[in-house]
Amino acid sequence: MPRSVPLRRTLAALLLSCAVLAGTTGCGDSGDSAASTNASASASASAAASAASPSASAEKQRLAKTRFVANAGLAAGATYQWIVKPYRAGTFKKGADGRTFALVKAGLAGGFAYNRLKAATENAQGDPLLSKAVAPLTAGIESLKGLGTKLRKGEAGEGDIGAFESVIDGIKNAGRDAGAEVKDKVPSTSQLSG
Repeated sequence: MPRSVPLRRTLAALLLSCAVLAGTTGCGDSGDSAASTNASASASASAAASAASPSASAEKQRLAKTRFVANAGLAAGATYQWIVKPYRAGTFKKGADGRTFALVKAGLAGGFAYNRLKAATENAQGDPLLSKAVAPLTAGIESLKGLGTKLRKGEAGEGDIGAFESVIDGIKNAGRDAGAEVKDKVPSTSQLSG
């Protein structure tokens, strides 16, 4: 009796090995592995050649503009909806109804807008005209880095809100000048929190 268990395991392993071997042989190439290697090498060479073609470059530029517009639009929408609009309505003032919630949302929106603006400037690098238009705005974008925290703590003033507005306006103008018009797109609250 003790010998039957190892014999069963051996037979099961042997049958499994044969099934795997038969499956790989049946699904393999048509016999000439050198021919399939040459075919895959020529296919990858033609793919590389098409990637270097002018149409691939134009596609990359188009995608760069599309991504730029999407990221900049989200930053603009978040800035207007949860920073500028509540500030002008007086929601950030002490004693205002919903102040705490508005400040938390503004802080999240500030961090989100900074993140999307950084992504938009990276996207702009894929298009020469857009890259030149956005280059002068990088210092302004960097200046927004700590404003999300200031907003959340209720320490932001008119100058801070104006900084957000001027950077967003600069991004919109740069996009419009480069043929990539940016429109505000308000992100959801779940997108803000990440």
